[in-house]
Amino acid sequence: MTQATRALEEHFNRLIEADQRVEPRDWMPEGYRKTLIRQIAQHAHSEIIGMQPEGNWITRAPSLRRKAILIAKVQDEAGHGLYLYSAAETLGVSRAELLDLLHAGKQKYSSIFNYPTLTWADVGAIGWLVDGAAITNQVPLCRCSYGPYARAMVRICKEESFHQRQGFEILYTLSHGTPEQKAMAQDAVNRWYWPSLMMFGPPDEESKHSAQSMAWKIKRHSNDELRQKFVDMIVPQAEALGLTLPDPDLKWNPERGHYDFGLIDWDEFYEVLKGNGPCNRQRMEHRRRAHEEGAWVREAALAYARKQEERARKEQAA
Repeated sequence: MTQATRALEEHFNRLIEADQRVEPRDWMPEGYRKTLIRQIAQHAHSEIIGMQPEGNWITRAPSLRRKAILIAKVQDEAGHGLYLYSAAETLGVSRAELLDLLHAGKQKYSSIFNYPTLTWADVGAIGWLVDGAAITNQVPLCRCSYGPYARAMVRICKEESFHQRQGFEILYTLSHGTPEQKAMAQDAVNRWYWPSLMMFGPPDEESKHSAQSMAWKIKRHSNDELRQKFVDMIVPQAEALGLTLPDPDLKWNPERGHYDFGLIDWDEFYEVLKGNGPCNRQRMEHRRRAHEEGAWVREAALAYARKQEERARKEQAA
């Protein structure tokens, strides 16, 4: 390592220790850059793949109001993907490269989006549990050490909070409706509860990236800390809904000041990550097809941009 590189690394370390933001113009270790690209890309991919399970219900939502709300939510998720791909591009990687890696199966997205939405209540369970887990994980990212990622997360978290309220409201309406509606809500919660706990990633002792990400202050809390915070949050919310969480081991531990909960089926988690979940193939086939069918739109947009640039050059020259 040269003296100049050592000085740059020392400056980077001082920024991290002082809880200041690293910006695109700043020098950063290659490992830091690669970690950010992997994490931000996975987050962006999750947003656009996550449009599919709920988009499946837009035409079947039970009222015009529900349709309009769901359309707005899916649109928000597309916007979140846009913010995040833009943040990744500040690290020297293009959006096209990241999408190619996703389509080739070389980058991942959240395992939660490989489960089917069988009933309207699933849209409520996704909003309450899945978006609730996302908020728990993402609010600390507003203090991420990398500036563009942290700033993107501020708006994303504000919008995700509305998504969680929407899901809670759907489940509340169903659970206080007919016995059949309440049973449908309970069934959805039963199916989405455990996968939502898996969203925080593997246990800390099995996580490959957590320790270094926390040292760089990309992450602020470990997987297990965030998972515990989420469980503590949703137990009283489930009581308000009049629904039960499908965990016989769930109980308050006064000594810890937290809820104890049962063992997660990590074999299921890793199988889904390997591509063997209920909807892995369906989700990726749909994404690849949509990308191919949208090629003409991207080509037209590029042609228009080139035309505008050429016009601007001619006007400037004149």
